[in-house]
Amino acid sequence: MQKKVGAVKKISTQVVPVVGIAKSVELELLSTMKKLGVVRSESYNKLGSISHWGLDWKKAYPEVRDFRKPESLGLPSKLMEWTVSDVAKTITAQQAASIEAVIKKIYKRFPGKENQKIRKDISKQLKTSAFLDNPLLHRLVRKEFQRGHYWVKNQVVYQQGGYSCKRLSRYTYQLELAGIRRGKRNKLIVRSNRNIKGQIRLIYNSLLARFEIHFLVNHGTAEIPPERRAIGVDKGYTEAFYDSDGQAHGKNLGKIATIKSVRVAWPFGHRICAKNRNRGKLWAIHRKLEKIDPAKSARILKNNLSRKTENSRYRRDQSELRAIIGAASKSLFKGESLRIFAEDLTQPIKNKRQSKAMSRKLNSWMKGEMRYSLQKWANWTGSVVTEVQPSYTSQIDSFSGTLLGARIGDSFIRFNGVVLQADHNAAKNILARGTDQGISRFMTRVEVQAVLLRRTARFLEGMDLTLADAVKLGWLDRKHAKTQAFKELLTGM
Repeated sequence: MQKKVGAVKKISTQVVPVVGIAKSVELELLSTMKKLGVVRSESYNKLGSISHWGLDWKKAYPEVRDFRKPESLGLPSKLMEWTVSDVAKTITAQQAASIEAVIKKIYKRFPGKENQKIRKDISKQLKTSAFLDNPLLHRLVRKEFQRGHYWVKNQVVYQQGGYSCKRLSRYTYQLELAGIRRGKRNKLIVRSNRNIKGQIRLIYNSLLARFEIHFLVNHGTAEIPPERRAIGVDKGYTEAFYDSDGQAHGKNLGKIATIKSVRVAWPFGHRICAKNRNRGKLWAIHRKLEKIDPAKSARILKNNLSRKTENSRYRRDQSELRAIIGAASKSLFKGESLRIFAEDLTQPIKNKRQSKAMSRKLNSWMKGEMRYSLQKWANWTGSVVTEVQPSYTSQIDSFSGTLLGARIGDSFIRFNGVVLQADHNAAKNILARGTDQGISRFMTRVEVQAVLLRRTARFLEGMDLTLADAVKLGWLDRKHAKTQAFKELLTGM
């Protein structure tokens, strides 16, 4: 029997609606949210600077209390403290994201094994304020970590001691929340399928015009084996994921995303395009009637030019796509603890001119949701997700590891005429790149291309051929012949 080592908690956020609330309580909560919005804004302005780099959220409240007392806003000290701590945690997460972005730039500036020590020292400096003495790091951090503004004025954070939860019926609970006045608690009726405990967040959802409770739910633990099976995952538009075992997950994603974003049963074919054309005509009529017939102009603006229906439709569409991606992630892991290698698709697509229809399709391609869903299910199963450099993963022959061959639609045709499933081929390349010592995650596309061309040249040498011969035979794409690496390899031969 396989020995189990360690365990991980299965945690997710649950959102439950408030179904019963008195008008006086509603007014008090909205007023409290507005006051705490001032606290959030000032806290973010104070703590979100470079001078508070490496901030400890537990020590944030005294810093803010020095210039903003809770009595000045008529707030209880605990409510303000919990809000400041929440802002400090947000800033800490922003700093971590900035560090990752800076490290990417450092890897590009100092590539190769010879600069490994430099990269390691720089990474250590970024963890503390020591980077302030390094002009390069200071400049990069200031570029990535810019002080923003906090506009959140619709939520209150409560710790366990700030509320109590009582069950009324099978799916109904009563929450008593700490109010403005000492000893007075605000009562809410919540529809939920489980008891509410731990830190909660009361949010007023303006789109749905209702209050909601957000809280973490522990669904148990997952055991972690001593060794995880490694697989590569190709993220796509047609299917959400295609793994290196040859299985497709989320097969209907592309079809449904296309229907939602571009085509439906519409006379002009493109629903969004036709709708926006008609809206443009209505806007012209509205502006023309502003002076001639203000009443009719106002009616058009109110009844025909709002975004309420379209926004509602957009939310429904996004929910459906998220459900497909979530089911695809669940199908990928199957409750198993894995080592996942996936593409790093966080960088925007640059220097690519495409039609508006294609742009709409790519906008509906939820790359961020795919990444989040993979990480969520990895946390639930005790898996590890490692992102790799995505360049040319779809253009490499997974059998030879070279650039010989071509991808046409859903097929990858090898130089010897053998046809492979393109996404399966890409997933195998991603799996291989996860353990590739020659290609790191932060290398540029040009550097990756140079490495792959060298490997292709070595492979062709065994067949007594050159890169130029491969181009003539149609095995190698002509675009590679224009690169500096290709010319240097030909000269060297």
